[in-house]
Parts: sequence; C-alpha cells; structure tokens
Amino acid sequence: MLFLMADPSTDPKPIRVGVSSCLLGQKVRFDGQHKRDRFLVDELGPFVEWVPVCPEVEAGFGIPRDTLRLVASSDGPRMMVQKTGEDVSTRMNRYSARRVAALGKLDLCGYVLKSRSPSCGMERMKVYPSNTPGVMGKPEGVGLFAAALMATYPNLPVEEEGRLGDPTLRENFIERLFAYRRLRDLWRSRWTLGSLVTFHTAVKMSLLTHSTDGYRALGKLVADGKSLPREDLGAQYEAGFMATLKKPATRGRHANVLTHMLGHLKKTLNDDDKRELLTAIEDHQRGLVPLIVPITLLRHHARRLNVGYLLGQTYLDPHPKELMLRNRI
Repeated sequence: MLFLMADPSTDPKPIRVGVSSCLLGQKVRFDGQHKRDRFLVDELGPFVEWVPVCPEVEAGFGIPRDTLRLVASSDGPRMMVQKTGEDVSTRMNRYSARRVAALGKLDLCGYVLKSRSPSCGMERMKVYPSNTPGVMGKPEGVGLFAAALMATYPNLPVEEEGRLGDPTLRENFIERLFAYRRLRDLWRSRWTLGSLVTFHTAVKMSLLTHSTDGYRALGKLVADGKSLPREDLGAQYEAGFMATLKKPATRGRHANVLTHMLGHLKKTLNDDDKRELLTAIEDHQRGLVPLIVPITLLRHHARRLNVGYLLGQTYLDPHPKELMLRNRI
C-alpha cells in the first residue's frame, strides 16, 4: 500500500504550535515592549495556529516588571528578582506545571521559545552564582518554563527564535513540526502494524538524511512490532522517530539519499537526464546550489515517469513549498 502524504499547504486543519507571546508582537516583555519575529508571523504564520504563552505575565509578574534572573543553588537554578533579590522560583514552577499540563490538551505539534529569557530560554541561559550586582553569569541554564515543557513533552519539536535564523536549523525544526503532525495523525487513526509499516516506508528517505542508525533501529522496532503491546510500540516508535529527525541532516547524507532515489529511475531515465541529475546532486554536496535544485529535478522525473515509491516519500515534500526552506540550504 502506498502512503501518500497530504499536501501540508492545503491541509484544512492548521498545525497548532505554542509560542512565546512576545514573538507574535504582543507587548508583554519586562519593559512593556515586544520581540515580533517576521519569519514566525509573516512566513510560518499562515500555516499554523499559534498558541501564545507568556509565563511571566500569566504567573502574575505584570507589565512592566523588574528584571528576573537565574541564580545558582544546590537544587538547581532559582528565579530571582534582580532588584530586590526575591526568590520567585516556587511561584514560576507551580505556574509552569499547571500551564504545561493544560497545553497537553491542545494537541501541540511544536513550540517556539524566546531566547535569553529566564522563563523561556531553551539553552545557554546565564546562571549567576549570586544575585550580587556585577557578578558574571555562565551560559549553562534553561528557563524554568522551558525546562518544564521539554521534560513533560520530550518528543515535541522545540526551538528558540534566535536559532531559527540559521537556515539549517530552521529547516530542521519545520521538518520536525510537520513530521510530528503526520505521525500524530497516524496515531489518531485506527492504526495497525500494517499502517505503521506503510508510514515507516514513506519516511525512509527523510530518516536516512538524519541518521542511518536511527532509521535501522526504527526498522527493527517495526519488524518486531508483533511482539510488543500496541501502546508500547507506538511510544517507542515516536520517541525514536523524533530523536532521529532532531539530528541535523548533512549535505553528504542528502547526496546519498538522492543518489539512492535516482537508482529507482535509472532504468527509465535517458543518459542526459541521469547526468543532469547527478551533476545537480554533486553541486549541492559541494555547496554550489541549494537543495531545492536536485529535489526539483528528481521530483519532476518521478512524476513524469509515475514512480509510485518515490512519489510516496515525504522527503520530496516535507513542508509547504511556500516557505522556500530548501532554497536556502
């Protein structure tokens, strides 16, 4: 059975994504300002339904508010008011636990956090040895809300808006976002081992661009699926699937996958078309052309020759073409 992915640009159900409210232009920052992100609002916005959250406002700290910072302690970073030294960790942690639990009912497929925020920072947050003015912090912490979110939903695609400025990280996050949606659509169906096999077949090339070992481990899991309770099989597959996709794809692995896909066309393509496609693959591997060039050529030939196996691969259309993510990598 061929697994054909729904075109993500025409799916009637928008993908629901959590986001730090300030990134949408809401004036909720400590200074009463916002940090509107053009890519999130103008480019990704038409394809998702945002669920805005500002932990510090929702926890009752107000607008404007005194600056908060993370301060080291024996039981982990504490959140303190820089001006007064008040420890507000318990308040933030209790709020985070409630809010994160509530988000679990909203079927989120991803989350974009505000970088360098003591509540929302995903990584490398400064943790200060004390609340004494002038001391230097070390970039080794995680915002309290972000930590609760990622601990509760380890498979959820999560990124910071700052890292999304990197084209490779941006493409990786958006790929994971849409892949997670497709997987959750499978779980919502009356799925069987057979339908999981079909899904796994369709994502083969995508997985191989991230990790050969990850793809093989998932293949073994599916092959042994009859010996596992259905719930355990689904949970293990989801964890392995999302962990594999999180590993950055490389030009080399893209080249290997594209060359492998070309093998499904070699008996029907003429020599000139083969050379053109191989040249495009090599040029991408060398950094001379973006990934969209060999992808477009391969997709064209797969459609022209009606090669069902290739047309069923999510690798060819992992996210809406309007985002033009592969034009930049």
